[in-house]
Amino acid sequence: MANLKVSVTSEDHIQGSEEAAVTLVEYGDYECPHCGSAYFIVKQVQERYGDDLRFVFRNFPLAEIHAHAESAAEGAEFAGANGSFWQMHDGIYENQQRLSTKLLLELASGIGLSVDDLREALASHEFAPKVKRDFLGGVRSGVNGTPTFFINGVRHDGAYDFATLTSAIDAQLLQLRAAS
Repeated sequence: MANLKVSVTSEDHIQGSEEAAVTLVEYGDYECPHCGSAYFIVKQVQERYGDDLRFVFRNFPLAEIHAHAESAAEGAEFAGANGSFWQMHDGIYENQQRLSTKLLLELASGIGLSVDDLREALASHEFAPKVKRDFLGGVRSGVNGTPTFFINGVRHDGAYDFATLTSAIDAQLLQLRAAS
C-alpha cells in the first residue's frame, strides 16, 4: 500500500474545506481518456459528500503517449496563477476530445484570461517547473498511471468507478467516526 509522499499544501489546487473529513487527491493527465471518465465521476463524488470531502488535483502528464498532456497541464497552471484553475481544468476535461493549443487559447479567452499571455507562457514553458514538481511527487508516491487517487494519504488501488470510490470513502468516514 503506497502513501502520499507530498502533503497537501496551499500550493495545490483544492476544492472543499480544509476541515473536510476526507481528502481525495488525484494525479491526472488531461489527455488520458480514463482521466476524462474519472472527471465526471469525481464531480458526482464531490456532490455526494459535500463538506465532508476535499478534492485536490495534481498534474501527471504522460507526455510520451499524450502529445497535448504537458501543454494542457501548463495551460491549467497558467490559469491557476491567474485565479482560474478550476474553470480551465473543467473546460479541458469537458472538451477533451478537442484538446489542442487552440482549445487552450479558446478556454482562456472564454474565462477572461489573456490569450497572448497564455501563448507566451506555453512557448516559454513558464509553468513546466510546477507541472514537473507535481509529476515527481507522484512518482515518489507510487503513481505509475493515470488517474491515480489517494484517499486520506493512502493510494486507492481499486477501480475509480463511482461505487468503488464511494465505498472506499465511506470506509474512511466510518473509521474516522469510530476513532472519535
